[in-house]
Amino acid sequence: MSRMFVALGDEHRQRILLLFEPGERLNVGQIAEVSTLARSTVSHHLKVLHESGVLASEKIGKEVWFWIDRKALETTFTNVLDYVREST
Repeated sequence: MSRMFVALGDEHRQRILLLFEPGERLNVGQIAEVSTLARSTVSHHLKVLHESGVLASEKIGKEVWFWIDRKALETTFTNVLDYVREST
């Protein structure tokens, strides 16, 4: 859970997440095209988001496609909300 919140705490990673339309898959090149960040920096942020569980990915040919792992996010946020509700 903490890795996910750390990943989501970065402004650049938040902007990357906002690029994804519901159900959309994007690769590093597509994200770098619309970003002010260098391709290598975008790649780093995607790696952090993927390793934290925010993004899922699939390699097809030479490209890696990323999408928001909605289920993982929902589970984490539900666990946090449950904890907060039980604590009050």
